[in-house]
Amino acid sequence: MMVALRRVAHTRSGDKGNISNTAVIAYDPAFYPYLKDQLTAQAFKAIYGDVITGEVERHAVDGLQVLNFVAHGALGGGVSRSLALDNYGKALASVVLRFELEIPDALAGLLRGPPA
Repeated sequence: MMVALRRVAHTRSGDKGNISNTAVIAYDPAFYPYLKDQLTAQAFKAIYGDVITGEVERHAVDGLQVLNFVAHGALGGGVSRSLALDNYGKALASVVLRFELEIPDALAGLLRGPPA
């Protein structure tokens, strides 16, 4: 079944200069292999279109079931330099929660939140 990322994980974020850092944390270890397989650095960058102008690095922290994304050129030149205040790291972290991923029907009981 296809589900929104927000039903299987939550995010934490930070920003420094023109770099945004987003951690995607699985609610349950059973979800992590599907996150790791489907939420690649390329998929992460594609979600944002032209907002992220640089490279996206993905770091997997398997022991914690976390994917950490470092997005270069993501904040319009830097938080203190940009007039686009919506580009702070926290706003970027909430957008990724719309990402759709496929999980087995058997994991439906572990999903969080409403389906819509």
